[in-house]
Amino acid sequence: MNIFTNSVPIWVSILFLLSFMIPIFMIANLAKQGLAQPHFDNKPSEKVLPKVIVLFFGIYYLYVMLMSFTGLFEVNALPPRILLFTAIPLTLFYFLFVFRTTLFWQILENVQLSSLVRIHIFRLVGIFFIIGWYYEALPKSFAFIGGFGDIFAALTAIIVARLIDKKVSYYRKITLIWNIIGLCDIVNVIVSAVYLSKQAIDTHTEGVLEMTKFPFCLIPAFAPATIIFLHICIFKKLKMEEE
Repeated sequence: MNIFTNSVPIWVSILFLLSFMIPIFMIANLAKQGLAQPHFDNKPSEKVLPKVIVLFFGIYYLYVMLMSFTGLFEVNALPPRILLFTAIPLTLFYFLFVFRTTLFWQILENVQLSSLVRIHIFRLVGIFFIIGWYYEALPKSFAFIGGFGDIFAALTAIIVARLIDKKVSYYRKITLIWNIIGLCDIVNVIVSAVYLSKQAIDTHTEGVLEMTKFPFCLIPAFAPATIIFLHICIFKKLKMEEE
């Protein structure tokens, strides 16, 4: 039985699924870095929290997969069901729970700004938008907006992180500009997806329903909420460094 329900070749689905595991471990490693600072004395958390993060996202991915198999997401609706049942709850979890924990703020204070920027390298998975368009699974406009925007953010993250590490005189300004552009990119992708869903409802076409099928459904379920959260973390970190 093929667990992949999308219309691209199976090797694309497998490669995508493997690639989309990387952000989980990058986030866990980022937390570990923040906990490993010499002046942070909560050593039990240093060992436990990264494992909890991996377990949390592992369970979350499983939930998204099972929900996609029910066919609940595979309907053009406003708001898109996949956002309603996955991305929105995850966003609320980030900002109403994680943001209110003392541990989060301790980690954010200790972690390096360049590490917060460098983690956006995982957005290279945006290349799968382009691959989806190549196999006629995604509309060209959406694939190019999401794909090239994420690829640009990922590649420039490497440059910006390097400038931060070198402590060039303008690194705060360039980081702020990059962060705003990166945030606008993900918001633009969300708006495009909603617009194309509405257009699909009006014209009785498929729109971006390919993004509701496993494993591509992990993109809208995980990426928008997480990327926005990470960008807000960078804004907060920049403000901390000014104080």
